[in-house]
Amino acid sequence: MLDIRFVREHPELVKENIQKKFQEEKLLLVDEVIRLDAEARKIQQEADELRARKNQVSKQIGALMAAGKKEEAEKARAEVADFSGRLSELEAEEPKLQDEIHKRMMVIPNMIDPSVPIGRDDSFNVENERFGEPVVPDFEIPYHSDIMQSFGGIDLDAAGRVAGNGFYYLIGDIARLHSAILSYARDFMIDRGFTYVIPPYMIRSRVVDGVMSFAEMDAMMYKIEGEDLYLIGTSEHSMIGRFIDEILPADKLPLTLSSYSPCFRKEKGAHGIEERGVYRIHQFEKQEMIVVCEPEDAMFWYGKLWKNTVDFFRSLEIPVRTLECCSGDLADLKVKSCDVEAWSPRQKKYFEVGSCSNLGDAQARRLKIRVRGADGKLHLPFTLNNTCVAPPRMLIAFLENLIRADGSVRIPAPLRPYMGGKESLVPLYNSITGKRE
Repeated sequence: MLDIRFVREHPELVKENIQKKFQEEKLLLVDEVIRLDAEARKIQQEADELRARKNQVSKQIGALMAAGKKEEAEKARAEVADFSGRLSELEAEEPKLQDEIHKRMMVIPNMIDPSVPIGRDDSFNVENERFGEPVVPDFEIPYHSDIMQSFGGIDLDAAGRVAGNGFYYLIGDIARLHSAILSYARDFMIDRGFTYVIPPYMIRSRVVDGVMSFAEMDAMMYKIEGEDLYLIGTSEHSMIGRFIDEILPADKLPLTLSSYSPCFRKEKGAHGIEERGVYRIHQFEKQEMIVVCEPEDAMFWYGKLWKNTVDFFRSLEIPVRTLECCSGDLADLKVKSCDVEAWSPRQKKYFEVGSCSNLGDAQARRLKIRVRGADGKLHLPFTLNNTCVAPPRMLIAFLENLIRADGSVRIPAPLRPYMGGKESLVPLYNSITGKRE
């Protein structure tokens, strides 16, 4: 959410930003906010003047009575009563106006960074850099769920009967691999100086409003019926919500945190909830990174965050690239964002495995998170987040890139301590040939 003073003083810049995000239907909101803000300030000014006048006249009543000027005192009392009546009207009107302003301000998108490429949708996203050589082996890579099935590692049919499409049972070595990747990610981030956190998996509506736009909430969040609680779609939500209404001392910044959580998403309007795949699902687990920092340090941490993900995947020998998100592909609260994509030798293309975002002061403003500087003054921090790893989607990249021609899967050295020392996974049958070796 933008600062109302910025909208008031730079309406054309705000409109230009809306156009860069191809959200022309929101242009009218800027004019409405400015009009409502002018009305609210006018009401506030009148109310302040009335309060001052009321106090002044009230003080005169006692003096008039003491001087025996009863008639004048009664007139003063009548005047005070008039002031009180008008004040009541103004005090009732002002919060209504502020509420209308707030509703519109919550929908106006954040100002994007000048470096963000302009484009209507994700087809305009720009590749930044590749890390590792993408390889296509001389044998055909099976579909990821077929690889998992060759290890007896997945049961989608049972999950469908229990919960419907978009859910899964992971079993045996595949389930262990899933947990090993998360454990390795936890220690990887701790070694990078991040504090490990396990947050609440549900949050209240005020936190939801603070961390994301309504459109995102509607497409993502599951609400707990009869309670003011939502299941988190990512631990970023409850991690940033932890600091709601707090004043943080400047000498404690930056806060560099890494959280584990399950994540729950409706995936409303999304295509690809597949019966036999785990690419787009309603439930998954993730190791996340969160930074709360001074505004001038945000871009430094943005670069550190996405590089952590690249380094994590490369440590497991998975080729990746970074993709700069264009203006039209940025969620409304984001200033700048890039995706980390892993190489799929089966599809011969990259696919998203993580997303890194700088949200400026939008979340801090919504949640009233402030920093007290050395000078004693309050200001808003910037918040950033990034995915370290999110299996089971990451399992797709892992299995496709590390499968051998005999159907076994190689375990890279950093992961072996979490897999009981195993150097490879041996399947029940070769998923490539369909034969038992």
